[in-house]
Amino acid sequence: MTPQEIQTFIKDVPDFPKPGIIFKDITPLLADSRALRATIDELAARVEPLGADGILAIESRGFIFGSALAVKLGLPLQLVRKRGKLPRESLSVRYELEYGFDHLEVHSDAIEAGRRYLIVDDVIATGGTAAAVAELVDQCSAVVAACVFVIELGFLDGRQRLGEHPVVSLITY
Repeated sequence: MTPQEIQTFIKDVPDFPKPGIIFKDITPLLADSRALRATIDELAARVEPLGADGILAIESRGFIFGSALAVKLGLPLQLVRKRGKLPRESLSVRYELEYGFDHLEVHSDAIEAGRRYLIVDDVIATGGTAAAVAELVDQCSAVVAACVFVIELGFLDGRQRLGEHPVVSLITY
């Protein structure tokens, strides 16, 4: 299945979560095992040559794609969550939202210095969330092998916010 065929499983939902926004709904993609498998296979083929040592999956839909990629590539998976959701000592990073700030956390032993990590989420929009996780990787003296997304909203220029970090996306709008 090509990326163009996979794209047919992503549905536009107008005016969600607020008027003027066209939400890209991945639930039909998740509901079709063939399309989901093709998505994971295509992403894996694109990132395997990058030689990553682990995956950092961003809450919550990044968990879906990150865990499937971890199994496919045989890599350890670490979860990046909102503040207060992890049970052990964590590293935190503050990042800017459209209206305010939020925090992301990862267990303090999740990112090892010198290792290469894939940062995985379903969508890159403005790039703020992925940039925050990349900041955590940088703080730990590790390397961002790539930021990996199923969907890239190219008109929002999120890729630029990631600076020198490589970006891999399957479908661009």
